[in-house]
Amino acid sequence: MRFEAYPKETVLLDPFQDMKRRSIRSEIRKDPLTGRTARICHFMKLQWAKPDFEKLVAGTEKTCPFCPNRVLKVTPCFPKEILPEGRLTLDDMILFPNTAPYDCLGAVATMGSRHFTPMTEFEPDRIFRAFTLAAQFFRRVEQIGHPESVFHIINWNYMPVSGSSLIHGHLQVFATSSAPNLMRQELDAAKAYMDWHGTNFWDDFIRQEKEAGDRYLGTIGRSHWFSAYAPIGVAGDVLAVVDGVCSTLDLSEKDLRDIAVGLTKAMAAYDKMGIFSFNMNFFTGGKDDDYTRFHLLFSPRTYFNQALGTPDIGALRNLYNETLCMAFPEEINEMLKPEFREGRGSTL
Repeated sequence: MRFEAYPKETVLLDPFQDMKRRSIRSEIRKDPLTGRTARICHFMKLQWAKPDFEKLVAGTEKTCPFCPNRVLKVTPCFPKEILPEGRLTLDDMILFPNTAPYDCLGAVATMGSRHFTPMTEFEPDRIFRAFTLAAQFFRRVEQIGHPESVFHIINWNYMPVSGSSLIHGHLQVFATSSAPNLMRQELDAAKAYMDWHGTNFWDDFIRQEKEAGDRYLGTIGRSHWFSAYAPIGVAGDVLAVVDGVCSTLDLSEKDLRDIAVGLTKAMAAYDKMGIFSFNMNFFTGGKDDDYTRFHLLFSPRTYFNQALGTPDIGALRNLYNETLCMAFPEEINEMLKPEFREGRGSTL
């Protein structure tokens, strides 16, 4: 397993230093599994000003389809052959068909009755219950033998910066036989790795990253938490890998609880940087894909220029699918570690 990096240097004449020569470093890194490249560049202090949340969310509850006074009136139901009761509920959470589905079996799961929940107020139990509701849906479609019940995926877009069109907390839940691009590339590369080396890439990755330590965050139950070597997000990514688990359906109740705890630690750490939005995706194999391991990515979202509302995705990412991160992941790791050292569940 190789963690490749290619240092770069830009030399310019700086008008703020009487046109003296100035050197700016950057780096291109290769993801050790897929070879996808990420650029460590465009350096800036990882600190942003939070918006006026009261102003941001004011009035959005009046038309919110997920609030309790409206959700059962405006959301659809599954047909009886998929889900006889139409919707699934767990306490104050409701799962129903997505009216803008990504695939045949697309659902939305609300994360409770509260309209706006600040990022640091998502307690582990609420996340766990939302994941549990999604898992119930996955098991139901698996039980009926639906042909799309192959890869079971949860996406979480939190707040508008992440691409979420609604303030009310919710998960995108879907089962598909067509793995999304990056997930498919990872699965193909993990299979090739096992065919070549005779070992599981993710098992080797966990061992090597824990020994190196500079991107390792901690272990919570069977889940191992890291700063990603070649990040997708401009402020780095948090990667969690679950030992011995190939697919979403293999996650135990304790695994889901441990993942929820880890996510709240990541949220708390990035909140201190002023970040208030993120994407979170499950990456899963099929139930017999023993060459992979279930993992997730938590990727904070922010702005290049907060005053103008300039998003953190430009042409490099959008058209080349070339990612950039504005600090070295090892430096970001030091900013995240205190949260993973504190509180329940984690070991370093």
